[in-house]
Amino acid sequence: MSGHPAKKNGPTRRGPGKVKPATARDWVAGARLRTLPLAIAPVALGTGAAVVAEGAGVYHPVRALLALAVALLLQIGVNFANDYSDGVRGTDAHRVGPARLTASGKAQSRTVLTVALVFFGLAAVVGLVLVILTQQWWLLIVGAVAIVAAWFYTGGKKPYGYLGLGELFVFVFFGLVATLGTTYVQADTVNIESWFGAVGVGLLACAVLMVNNLRDLVPDKAAGKKTLAVLIGSTASRVVFCVLVLVPFAAVWFFTLFYPLAFLGWFVLLLALPACAIVVTARTSRELVLALQLTIFTALAYGVLLGVAFAF
Repeated sequence: MSGHPAKKNGPTRRGPGKVKPATARDWVAGARLRTLPLAIAPVALGTGAAVVAEGAGVYHPVRALLALAVALLLQIGVNFANDYSDGVRGTDAHRVGPARLTASGKAQSRTVLTVALVFFGLAAVVGLVLVILTQQWWLLIVGAVAIVAAWFYTGGKKPYGYLGLGELFVFVFFGLVATLGTTYVQADTVNIESWFGAVGVGLLACAVLMVNNLRDLVPDKAAGKKTLAVLIGSTASRVVFCVLVLVPFAAVWFFTLFYPLAFLGWFVLLLALPACAIVVTARTSRELVLALQLTIFTALAYGVLLGVAFAF
């Protein structure tokens, strides 16, 4: 692997000279708030599916909000954990985008790690409250596995995010677990709405990771980070991206047969199709960043609109 890892308690610095300490704005940027729609989408969809399972007009707003809090806290925790792990490995020294907290030297690696662990801890506490409310104690195992998986995405000696398995993690935890878990804690069951929706949301989350890694393909290859995009190459990554974005609309077609408002899901194509067109033709990182943003909002709109179709 190229790049030089940081010292045990210090970050990999970018460029000469003294680096100013991280400001509040830097920490907010480090949380990568633009990724939070990926946490909101499965909860919105799973909540709508729970309404179907429970019966029209039956809602569990407290449980839904707790599920949302767990998803958001885990997402932010993952973002800071990735900042720390990629920073101390030297991977982010090859980035072409905004500098991360650890790699830039604006924050000590130990501090970034602590912040990541705090968010994981908060997610665990909120999850425990949800488990107590539902009395489904086996969900503690699911939560623990989710946190461990979040850490080893880029953490540990052999992170699976460096082995082309990132999309699998995203599909399982940001698609299946988040959606099905949201439905289950509210309805004590999962239904076809939750299953099909979970697959759709999961594939869109994978598309977000794919276009992100396509943008970073060259620096990731230089750093020895073997993402799926690095393993299959630029052309195949673009094709896979389009498949991941468009296949979820098969579920939209299916649900329009049963839910009058499900047709709203077709409007999400106004975001999805431009994202595909940009990725297929993109030649610059800036174009791929735009496609990344469109894909994130595609996932959000998909989850929210199908959730609304189920609930109303």
